[in-house]
Amino acid sequence: MQVIQPVSKKERILSLDVIRGFSLLGIFIINMISFHSPFLYIDQYTWWKAPGDQQVFPWIDILVQASFYPLFAMLFGYGLAVQQMRSLQRGTNFYPLAIRRLVVLLFIGSVHAFLIWSGDILINYALFGLLLLFFMKMSGKALLWAGSLLFLLPQMFFSILMFLVSLTDQTGVSFYSDLTNITNSIEAYGNGGFKEIFFQRFEDWYNVNGPENMMFVLLSIFPMLMIGAGAGKLHILERIPDNKKFWITLLVILSIVGLSLKSLPFTVEANVAYSYIQDMLGAPFLSVSYAILLALLLINRKISVVLKPLAAAGRMSLTNYLAQSIIGTLIFYNYGLGLYGEVTLATGTWLAAGIFFIQVIVSEIWLAKFRHGPMEKLWRILTYRKVRNKSAEE
Repeated sequence: MQVIQPVSKKERILSLDVIRGFSLLGIFIINMISFHSPFLYIDQYTWWKAPGDQQVFPWIDILVQASFYPLFAMLFGYGLAVQQMRSLQRGTNFYPLAIRRLVVLLFIGSVHAFLIWSGDILINYALFGLLLLFFMKMSGKALLWAGSLLFLLPQMFFSILMFLVSLTDQTGVSFYSDLTNITNSIEAYGNGGFKEIFFQRFEDWYNVNGPENMMFVLLSIFPMLMIGAGAGKLHILERIPDNKKFWITLLVILSIVGLSLKSLPFTVEANVAYSYIQDMLGAPFLSVSYAILLALLLINRKISVVLKPLAAAGRMSLTNYLAQSIIGTLIFYNYGLGLYGEVTLATGTWLAAGIFFIQVIVSEIWLAKFRHGPMEKLWRILTYRKVRNKSAEE
């Protein structure tokens, strides 16, 4: 049996790394709002008062909000499928490696969620990734269809249900600001010590990932993992240059559908029903259109040169994602600079863009000297060491 080993630099898929790097920017822009404001508990359509914030928010809400977590999940599933196919080619057992890799990610995510920032996505990716392993023997087409149906059917059902409720009971779908949790967040993150921040961080995480919301979290992430895994088995990103007309047509259709649904709170009415349709139904369509657009742009050599630095950030996605949380919380939490609640939405957005630009540069410099980012290296050491030993013994 051959020894299980990490993916080599030559084996990497450029478009996968570029899209992953682009996703990191979108995720950071949204996460930055939670770093400096009680975003989880506010009525986002009335909270921002400054003229600059009112101009920036619609762009963020339509183009960024909820559009990059599905994309990142699809990329995660895509990568898992690529690892499975390469394990089969090498004659190695994929599942012990995958289980260990996901368990290590679960540990990293737990440290991130409970000791750094509550908005962690790694725990859910790890848990739902373990669930995905039960379906990884399915063909690419079966995974793609199953994931698409698991996404579309529940989300269309809940979207129609909430739309009907909005027609009969406006109070049931009205936005409101949770003043108690807003006050608690400002007090803990802006003025509290490690203990107060820890308990507020846990409460924030539980309010999103607790039993009441777990079904919605599952339905928003797991289908994307399946779709990504199916796309990976079918080598879709690698095959896009072979049929550009089809993908351009699909890009136009998905963009129109995605942008139309994402614009509902601004073109129809800003309430919970339209916001749900916007984020849970419209955002994934826009996510796929982003991936297709970038893959198409990478066909052009000149544009590829411009976008290629994003691949470095994408190759160090775990390091950069965790670094964003560390930097953001150190800037705004009381144990850092203590600027929580003191910056505008526009300022926070420019700050996120600036920090990400620096991350791209640092990633390029780091990868010119090392094969992997520091957290990627740690992830690989914890994942492959015992698997290698076991393979050698066999």
